[in-house]
Amino acid sequence: MDQVTKLASERAVVVFTSSRCSMCDSVKFLLRDLGVHAAVYELDKEQRGREMESELARRLGRGPPVVPAVFIGGNLIGGTNRVMALHLAGELVPMLKNAGALWLQ
Repeated sequence: MDQVTKLASERAVVVFTSSRCSMCDSVKFLLRDLGVHAAVYELDKEQRGREMESELARRLGRGPPVVPAVFIGGNLIGGTNRVMALHLAGELVPMLKNAGALWLQ
């Protein structure tokens, strides 16, 4: 099992970010505002960050930047555009509830 899969399966919501990424901050703020306590991994500060970045690039089918990369219920959802689109369509909260990330709402 690769490191990304292992980490993504440990919590209901996992966000891979970079410490210098403003879009990552936007996604983290949205999730926090919704009441989600996501596990956040800053790839530029992780010991195996480059390896995880390569794995995310492979999964996303694109090269850097690959952050933010959001996993809900162990499934790769995508980046900022996908998370915001789901939120605006009213699909993000039900997805978070199904994953056990939200209990009340």
